[in-house]
Amino acid sequence: MEDSASAEDSHSATARRMWALFEPIHAVTYFAPEAHAAYEDAGLRGFWRGYFTGRAAPLGPVGPEPVVAAFFSFAPAMVARALPDAWALTAPERALELRRAGAGKALRRLLAGYESEVERAAEALVPRAAGLDGSGRVLTAANASLDFPDKPVERLWHATTLLREHRGDGHVAALVSAGLDGCEALALRAATDLPRTELQPYRGWTDQEWEAAEHRLTERGWLDPSGSATDAGREVLHTVEEATDRAAERPWRALAPTEADQLARLLTPLAKACATALRFPNPIGLPEPVS
Repeated sequence: MEDSASAEDSHSATARRMWALFEPIHAVTYFAPEAHAAYEDAGLRGFWRGYFTGRAAPLGPVGPEPVVAAFFSFAPAMVARALPDAWALTAPERALELRRAGAGKALRRLLAGYESEVERAAEALVPRAAGLDGSGRVLTAANASLDFPDKPVERLWHATTLLREHRGDGHVAALVSAGLDGCEALALRAATDLPRTELQPYRGWTDQEWEAAEHRLTERGWLDPSGSATDAGREVLHTVEEATDRAAERPWRALAPTEADQLARLLTPLAKACATALRFPNPIGLPEPVS
């Protein structure tokens, strides 16, 4: 039993370690100027139209309700300002092309000089991302229905996208299981280790909605009257993160510790290069890559 528990802890630690390395590669689609420009040039003015159409495009021309459910932490009113109207400007098929092209262009700039490492990383991650179980994971399943691109840098990006949406779907399940709604999850995180200014404005919640969420958390004993997280509140977030790591284990279970170390060494310089396009702290809660 101890060996089994130790193995599970190891798998969870590997899942978190890999997330910190593949997420910066995926996240260029949100932060890099090339990704923004691809949407803008196609007539999707404003950051959020591009964001919602690009990330939701694998679902088809949906309205705001499925996106609010799948993305979880966005205010419904914010999503409704972009969808479904944006589909009249850019069909989902075209949005997918823009998303891939923008991410690819950004990565070719950021990873110039790492072409060999990109090919090797794609070769290593595609088998982890292909055939992911989409049961209960809407964004995973939707992205898994798309073909892997031929170009190595775009194959790498698509693999990281599948892996991050797989982890994200599990994270949403953990938050729901903990009894948190979208705004409450952000308010509790802001009371712990991320600035409110990095969360509330980028998820669209009004001050009234945010303060109502804080009130509900205070009533549950997860925030104290000053707005700081209590020990109980911190334990909720710790439990959520543990559950997220466990739910993200499956792609990494077959990796021996030495293989995980080799993959981390391969991904680290790529993650660091892509992280130059990100800011820290950020609304994703992604830490800066370390050696």
